[in-house]
Amino acid sequence: MSLSIEQVQRIAALARIELAAGDAEATRDKLNGIFGLIEQMQAVDTSGVEPMSHPQDVAQRLRADVATEPNRRDEFQRIAPQTEAGLYLVPKVIE
Repeated sequence: MSLSIEQVQRIAALARIELAAGDAEATRDKLNGIFGLIEQMQAVDTSGVEPMSHPQDVAQRLRADVATEPNRRDEFQRIAPQTEAGLYLVPKVIE
């Protein structure tokens, strides 16, 4: 697949990117290079390859889902400027 200068300028306009006239040629060459790589990858026969989520067969080490910190809510509520029914009261900042 090969893009024309007009197509590159159209893509730039859709992406809201300002593209100078001299930059359009370089951008077209870069995009055409990317499309060339994609065509090469699509040409590879992957019919016997099983999809995988990660290139290495590794397992995630998980830790136990246990609370490790003590409950210090009452201590924090005592030093808070204002609380009500276990909630922190803060000044209204949006009218």
